[in-house]
Amino acid sequence: MGTVRRVLNRVISTGAVALTVMTVVAACGQPPKQHSGGNTAGAPRPERLRVEVVDVLPHDPEAFTQGLELVDDTLYEGTGLVGESTLRAGPLGGEPTTVVSLPAPLFGEGITVVDDRVWQLTWRDGIAIERDRTTLAELRRVHYEGEGWGLCHQDERDRLVMSDGTATLTFRDPDDFSVLGAVQVTDTGDPVVNLNELECVGDDVYANVWHTDDILRIDPDTGFVTARIDASDLLTPEEAADADVLNGIAALDGSDHFLVTGKLWPKMFTVRFVPTD
Repeated sequence: MGTVRRVLNRVISTGAVALTVMTVVAACGQPPKQHSGGNTAGAPRPERLRVEVVDVLPHDPEAFTQGLELVDDTLYEGTGLVGESTLRAGPLGGEPTTVVSLPAPLFGEGITVVDDRVWQLTWRDGIAIERDRTTLAELRRVHYEGEGWGLCHQDERDRLVMSDGTATLTFRDPDDFSVLGAVQVTDTGDPVVNLNELECVGDDVYANVWHTDDILRIDPDTGFVTARIDASDLLTPEEAADADVLNGIAALDGSDHFLVTGKLWPKMFTVRFVPTD
């Protein structure tokens, strides 16, 4: 039964991109305030970077990774699929020490740590769950319009950045989850859809792009893509055959290193972003 459910979940989670985008647009209702983007004047040509592997760590090959964040030496990981969604916390490179499950029909998505709390998105359920950072116990639920994909927190601006599978990043209040504004992400003038898992690093936002091996570095003020990072060929062909898409990026504080992994990947990688040859 578990195998059948996973197959069905994967069919749902890898459905037609066009249908997903149209659903998101239709579901969003009133546009967020302070929407910017679409102005290509001064748009930079993105840097071309690639990943350089520094270390290889184990990763649960049963984890359908939706969110990844490292804070104070604790790795937080949110996973998806209906009936299998979890939030996990534990030491980097070790087994999770705390795991909580989301009851069906919730489908877990992106996560981020804010002070002593963790926010966890759901895909099409319109629910964000606020949790205690230590115990991961649920504190409350808030509702939002549209889909939830990726989430990160800009410490300096004290705002959440959220993706929904379109080219839009939405800014939200980390206390009540209300909308503060939004920006359209463009690469030399062209909107970039399927923005997925996010990581906030200083003034930049890094984003996985669903069904690609690309990671984008984004200026959230303008929506301009300032770098496109090639993260292909991290898995062997044999490993990739049993894995799903690249998804999951977490910065290592105090260094230029990042953790990257994917859905059902057997490995997680510590990498640096370096210029392409």
